[in-house]
Amino acid sequence: MIRAVVFDLDGVIRHFPFGHSDEIEHCHHLENGILDATAFSQPLLTEVTTGLISREQWICRIGQIVGSCDAANEWGEQIPQLDQSILQLMDILRNRGITVAILTNGTDTIPDELIAQGIRKHIDRVFNSAFIGYIKPDQRIFRHVLDALDLKGPEVFFTDDSRSKLCGAAELGFVTHHFQGVAPLREALTNAGVL
Repeated sequence: MIRAVVFDLDGVIRHFPFGHSDEIEHCHHLENGILDATAFSQPLLTEVTTGLISREQWICRIGQIVGSCDAANEWGEQIPQLDQSILQLMDILRNRGITVAILTNGTDTIPDELIAQGIRKHIDRVFNSAFIGYIKPDQRIFRHVLDALDLKGPEVFFTDDSRSKLCGAAELGFVTHHFQGVAPLREALTNAGVL
């Protein structure tokens, strides 16, 4: 029996505007794609998502690498768009007595972002790699979730838009779903007996 549904954050609940990075790069005469490529390069991404550096330090390093702090700051100020259908689904789950949580490979500013965007009121728990010290798909972050919720793997449904992030959860018995839209997610939740 599923007692908790855990959602990834970016790419599931919220989405960054397509093409916005291109506009910033064009305005600052930077190579196309360099901001995203730098931000999500290793070891920089792991450092910020495991809490070794702050989001502010991450943005500063991006600016230093690409040669434009202004461009990096503009990139960092992008506001993702919320998927209201996912928020509504979360509310339905909570009304059915299901614990709803977020598990994100995030930065130290995630708690404030969730409040500012109105996401926090739709969820019961937040699990953020920047505070836990491990990132998906490491089994240790999923064990942390199970311990915190006092649940066993098969009692938790986890969805992420990155298939590669599901393996650690699946190895611990989570019911996993590769997110590709709200309709397939609802179908998977129905098949799992949650809806």
